[in-house]
Parts: sequence; structure tokens; C-alpha cells
Amino acid sequence: MTNLTQVDKYLETHLDESIAELSTLVAQPSVGAQNWGMQECARLVGQMLARRGFNVEIMPTGGAPVVFAERKGRSNKTLLFYNHYDVQPAEPLELWDTPPFEPSLRDGKLYGRGVSDDKGHLTARLHTIDAILAADGELPCNVKFIIEGEEETSSVHLHDFIRENKQKLAADACIWEFGGVDHREVPMQYLGLRGICYVELSVETASIDVHSGLGGSIFPNAAWRLTWALSTLKGPDERIRIPGWYDGIAPPSARDRELMAAQPDLAEEYKSRFGVKGFLKGLTGGVELALAEVFEPTCTICGLTSGYQGPGSKTVQPAQASAKVDFRLVPDQTPERCLALLRAHLDEQGFSDVKITFLGGEPAARTDPDDPFVKIVVDSAEEIYESKMEMIPMVGGSGPNHPFVHDLGLPVATAGLGYPDTRAHAPNENIRLDLYLKHARHMARVMYQFSE
Repeated sequence: MTNLTQVDKYLETHLDESIAELSTLVAQPSVGAQNWGMQECARLVGQMLARRGFNVEIMPTGGAPVVFAERKGRSNKTLLFYNHYDVQPAEPLELWDTPPFEPSLRDGKLYGRGVSDDKGHLTARLHTIDAILAADGELPCNVKFIIEGEEETSSVHLHDFIRENKQKLAADACIWEFGGVDHREVPMQYLGLRGICYVELSVETASIDVHSGLGGSIFPNAAWRLTWALSTLKGPDERIRIPGWYDGIAPPSARDRELMAAQPDLAEEYKSRFGVKGFLKGLTGGVELALAEVFEPTCTICGLTSGYQGPGSKTVQPAQASAKVDFRLVPDQTPERCLALLRAHLDEQGFSDVKITFLGGEPAARTDPDDPFVKIVVDSAEEIYESKMEMIPMVGGSGPNHPFVHDLGLPVATAGLGYPDTRAHAPNENIRLDLYLKHARHMARVMYQFSE
């Protein structure tokens, strides 16, 4: 028998215990970019799952291990949860009000690196499982967890891991790692993620930096060389100039437009939050701004490095220059094809000396907004949030959902405890305890309805 009253009571009365468990998890550093604490955190996560009666395997990859866990339930249906235990670097440390790996509870919020992205989502779901087991003695459905340690570094080994373990990971539906409410406190359902192709472009024009008075008029300058190469990638009209880049991509459908048109116009919210005066290509707001935000490919210079950048002056001609560039991909683009097009373009433009280092990527993937599992997640949220969950066909960010959708064949729905000021990836990352509890209550309803 489903007893949501008992489940909810357990979630409320044992919230402090769950937050204490989350604090222990956050206090264990697991910074993927620095390979700091990864094995230790994987073991800790495995122990947390084992305490709930899950069969746990810590499975090696070419990088950080994957924690896999499963426990049988009452029905034959299987729900797969995807989470990750790795976190972003905490720097700059001086901007934190309290140390990032010493969780701090104040004003109804818990602060710490990874508390929202993604450790809080994991422990909130474990809190749900505790409550269901306390109320019913068993889970309503089979539950599996796949918890990786490389999400923040492009999940470079996850795709192969999934393809090599399709039978182990077989399920009927998947709850994704993140979700939350928007600035109106309305819960959001994000149905897809853009892909990404992240590269470093670099060039070397000499073996050492040269006095600019000696080399300025007779030696090639690495910074100029890279700047000229970068200028061929995109024009002032914001269109990517790499031949073939837009070939074969899927435009937004009528259903996409319908869902985007139902969303509030975020133009003024964006201007206020980010301090921008306007938008590219003359966009002013409304559905066209919303569609452009996620359905157009991008080419973004994320960082430039060359020569002297310290205080004062140094008359030097740099021998090396590099740039971090990310390309956000839309449906039907792949990182492999984009890399080939980029290499061909640079060669054709006379920049065969510019080296491309691929730093990670994945294709875009989406779930049908009318899938029955999406309906379960969306409908069950209304009781908790006292507001209908709004559906967004795709978001601008990227993640490894492609193998879940296309290799495992699963509908992937999002749900979570985030909110606009959660500050994931930034100093003072935090969660609100009220949203933590709401997410746990929501997950209980999803599991019960799914099992039926």
C-alpha cells in the first residue's frame, strides 16, 4: 500500500539526518579537474548506497570510477537515477564566505562546493528511499543508480561505459541529475540538452619569446597569428563561418515553438541578472529570444592566453598563444563532424599551423515532451510546488544525456532542488532546505506512480 502521509512525515522529521549526511559528502573533496579525492568520494558514495540495501559496484573507467547500485522493488519496472559525485574547483577561495569543503548551514541554506551540483540531489533521493523503506519496507519499483565522477570534465569515459554495460543499466526511465524552480518558484522540466565540442586552439611561432624591438617587424607573432585564425570562425553577424556547420541540423518544431511560447519572456530578467543592455542580432525578447538561446549553434571564446599580462609593461613578442573555445551543438550535430569541419576550415584559411586539442564533447539529445514518463514527473510536481511544472524542450547547457536517450533508449526527465541563486560552479554554492525537502517528496510520488 502506498502511504504518502507516512513518507512525508518521515522526510520532515528526519531532514536533519539527511542534511548531516549531505554535509559529510560535501566535506569530502572530489574535484575532477584536479583529481582530488575522487577514489575516496566514490567509496563514500558506495557506502551510502550499501547502507540502504543496494548491491553496489565501484567500476573502473579510464578516469574516475563509476558507482553502480541496484535494489529490487515490488514491481518489475526499473527507474534509473543518474547523478555525479565530482564537483567544480572551488577557486577563487577568497570569495567564499565560509570554506567550500566545510559545509555551513545558515538562514535555511546549506553552503559548500558541490552541495547543489550534484551531491544534494543524490542525498535528497536517498532520503526519499529511506522514507519509502520506513513506510513500506520495500521499494515500489526496481531502482538503479549510475553515479559518475567526470561530469564536470565532459564525461569523457561515460559514453563507452554505458555502451559496454547496456544490460546492467537496462531500465524503463531515467531521472536526470538536476532540476529546480525558476525565479517565480515554478518547477521546470528540461527535456533536452545541447551538445558541446570543447577545444583548445594553440600556435607556436618561435622557440622562445622575443624582445619586441628585435622581432616586432621581422618575426611572426603568436598572439596575432591566433587572433587572425579566430577571426575566421565567426563574423560580426554572429554566424559561424565554418563551411558546412549548419548543414543538416534540425530546426525547432511546431511543438518546440508551442512550449517556448508558453514560457514567460525572460528578456528583462536577463538584463537585470547579468547586466547586459541588449541581445545579439537585434533580438528583443519573446519566443524568438527563447528559441535562439537553445536552438542555434554557438562558437564561444572562453579564454585567451599569450605573452605578458601582469602589471605594468613588458615589451615582448610572444612565441605561443592559445584559446579555449566551446561550440554548443544542436540536434543532429556531432563533435566528431564538427572537429573535422574545424580542421578543414583552418587548413583552407592557411592556418594549418594552428593545433586543435579536443578537450571533450557530446551530441545533443532530447526526450519527447509527450512521453508518458514525462507526464508522471510533471503531473506529480503540482501537489508539491502548488504550481504546474513548465516544460522547456531544450536548454543551452550540455551534459551526457545522449547515450541514455539513444543507447539505453530511455525517456529522461529532470527534477531537482536548484533555484536561480544556487550559485553552482561559483563561490558560495548553496541549496535551500525547503527545496531539498520538496524534491524528496516529489521523488516519492514519481516512484509510486511510475511503479503502477
